[in-house]
Amino acid sequence: MIFQSPKYLPITLFSIFFTCSFCQLTQAQANKTYLPSTFPDRVILGYKGDPATSQAVNWRTDSSVTNAVAAIHEADPSPDFQEKATVVKAFSQPTKLDERSVIYHEVNFTGLKPATQYVYRVGNGTQWSEWFHFKTASDKPAPLSFLYFGDAQNDIRSLWSRAIRGAYSSLPKANFMIHAGDLINRSNNDYEWGEWFEAGGWVNGMVPNLATPGNHEYYRDGLKEKVSKHWRPQFALPENGPEDLLETTYYIDYQGSRFIFLNSEEATSNRDSRNKQADWFEKVVSNNPNRWTVVIHHHPIYSTKQGRDNDEWREKMEPLYKKYKVDIVLQGHDHTYARGINMPTGESHKKPDGPIYVVSVSGPKMYDLGLQNWMDRAASNTQLYQAITIDQNKLSFKAFTVNGDLYDAFDLEKDPNGSNTLVELSNTLQMEERLKLPERYEKSFKEEQLKEYNERYQEYKKRKGM
Repeated sequence: MIFQSPKYLPITLFSIFFTCSFCQLTQAQANKTYLPSTFPDRVILGYKGDPATSQAVNWRTDSSVTNAVAAIHEADPSPDFQEKATVVKAFSQPTKLDERSVIYHEVNFTGLKPATQYVYRVGNGTQWSEWFHFKTASDKPAPLSFLYFGDAQNDIRSLWSRAIRGAYSSLPKANFMIHAGDLINRSNNDYEWGEWFEAGGWVNGMVPNLATPGNHEYYRDGLKEKVSKHWRPQFALPENGPEDLLETTYYIDYQGSRFIFLNSEEATSNRDSRNKQADWFEKVVSNNPNRWTVVIHHHPIYSTKQGRDNDEWREKMEPLYKKYKVDIVLQGHDHTYARGINMPTGESHKKPDGPIYVVSVSGPKMYDLGLQNWMDRAASNTQLYQAITIDQNKLSFKAFTVNGDLYDAFDLEKDPNGSNTLVELSNTLQMEERLKLPERYEKSFKEEQLKEYNERYQEYKKRKGM
């Protein structure tokens, strides 16, 4: 059975010039590197329905492939399964990008068995991808694990690739991956999306991806901001959010946990969207049978950079997070790392009165760190990825540098009443906090700015007893 939706429209992409780390390429030159063909590429798993009984996959070809299909079978160590595989016709959407026609194809495998491994491939019946494996979710509460990435955004092929590959190496049995916005730098630049898909490579075909857009996934069309023309054609995401925010605002239930994705770019730039998402969020979270609630959006509730606050977003959402006992909020946007709780200085954090807030960055673009009072652990000028596991009564959080070193860690232990106890583990780590300014700030900051940063640094050390 194929999940089909009237979500796609023919689109065009204007030509732009861009800079990479080592050379300058015109868009025309770059497109030659990531030209589509009859062979499927950009294969990526996602979800359109219940992850226990369905699995969606999306891929791209050139415009000549009009008979795209996918084949699926329960995983078998014998290669003899191939002729017995079920072939499913894809929903194919012609898409025009930069005056070049491509086709995105999507299949939603349904009627699957829970907690079962499957093998699948995509193609046109003659030219096929390799066979990929995936495993459906359990239809009951069960332990799960996932990877979380802050902004990739820049130098994706050369430098972000080590983040996603290192993350998969650290947690190869992750149930899915979460991206908290700004996956690329220029929303409609096909070359950058090509780099993003190349960096993840075959991992995207085996581990589902769940993403929320950031400001860099948006472009201005006249007076209106719109999400990237690539976003909906190339990702298979749930469509259970507000009608005008489909596949950018949504939720998914997975083995006893609810994951809620919000579109903070729309919310921070449009009051009506902010109110609409808050109302939708309250409906979703007030009728939540799951034990754990995880929220994902791009713009932080508490910024990690001085003068970069999102106060209207915070005033709207933080009371709801506290009211409905959200456990953790995963964010990006500020190109530094911080983790903490909004509690008064000096008050014990052992019993959080709200969610744990995390801001992280996985790509190489770095900002200066604000070192605000809400932070319990912070990092400057450091690429990281996060591995999170949830069992019935415990959420375990670990942040790793792209070297694979454990940088931050804590547990949340949930009692029978649903209240959390924070078990702080960062004080047991051998790695000191990385708080040095990025080199470009050390060179560009005026003496007064460097003095101000040093004062904040000394205050932060004093508060932490460093």
